[in-house]
This record gives sequence, structure tokens and C-alpha cells, in this order.
Amino acid sequence: MGFFIGYSLYGIFFAAAAGIGISVAVIGISWYGGKYLAPFPIFSLLITIILTAMAFLLGDAVFIKMQPTFFNGLFSALLLGGLLIDKPMMRSFFSKQFQLSDRTWHQLSFRWGCFLFVLAIANEIVWRNNSEAFWVGYRTFVAAPAVLVFMLSQLPLTLKGRM
Repeated sequence: MGFFIGYSLYGIFFAAAAGIGISVAVIGISWYGGKYLAPFPIFSLLITIILTAMAFLLGDAVFIKMQPTFFNGLFSALLLGGLLIDKPMMRSFFSKQFQLSDRTWHQLSFRWGCFLFVLAIANEIVWRNNSEAFWVGYRTFVAAPAVLVFMLSQLPLTLKGRM
């Protein structure tokens, strides 16, 4: 929602910078509360910082629009590629938060890998074929809630697979 508000008030470059600021604040609060930095948010923040910096340096918002594609595509490749070598990468990112069976880590890696692949494709279709304002609305009111709904839909598997 912060991205949408930032975009509505000051444009896409401000929204991207505000998104980085919000992410840094959330990670800082997490660190302060538990003295632990989870790899997943750090990974996400680094990709966002790199692509936003490129957008600022080159004056081209396309890098901001491609960030969800790049992030979701890369993370999907990590998850699905890990399964090819029998290494469920979800465990690498979330083993501190969850103690799950091997089968559950494999299933979650596969499901999230497929879901993130679909999100990457959808982002490409939307930003390339619609206005910037439409893309911001899609990102805020379609993609973000879809992630939340998907995450909640994986809760029964996660709870069932606890060790």
C-alpha cells in the first residue's frame, strides 16, 4: 500500500524509494526484536535496491516495473531448480521459522516455485501492455493480495507438515 500511496502522491520513483525505506524499517524492527535477519527479506531488499538504483541512475522506470518479474522469476528458479537436485530451497530460507518434514519442504518449494513463476509472467504481461498507473494498481490490489491468499492457502500443508 505504501508503494501505491507514494505513486499517487509523487510518482513511481518516489514510490520505489519509499518501498525501500519501508523494507529497511521492517527489517530493522525484525532485527531489533529478535536479533536475527532472515535471508528471504534481505534477498528481496537487495534486488529491489539494485533495480531501483538502476532506474534512478538511468532515469528509466522500466527497472522498477521489472523488479517483481526479476524477483519472482529468480526465486521461482531457485525453488524449482533446488528440487531438481533434491534440495528444497524453502528450507534454506525459512528453517528458523518452521520445523517441517522433508516432504512438506519439497511440496512448499514446488508450489511456491510454480506460483512465483506465474506471478513473474503476469507482471510482464501487465506492465508491457498497460499504463504505468494500471500496473501500480495491479501490483497493489491484485498481485500483493494474491500472494497473501496463496500464503494462507499453504497454511494447512504447513501445519500438517510440522515436526
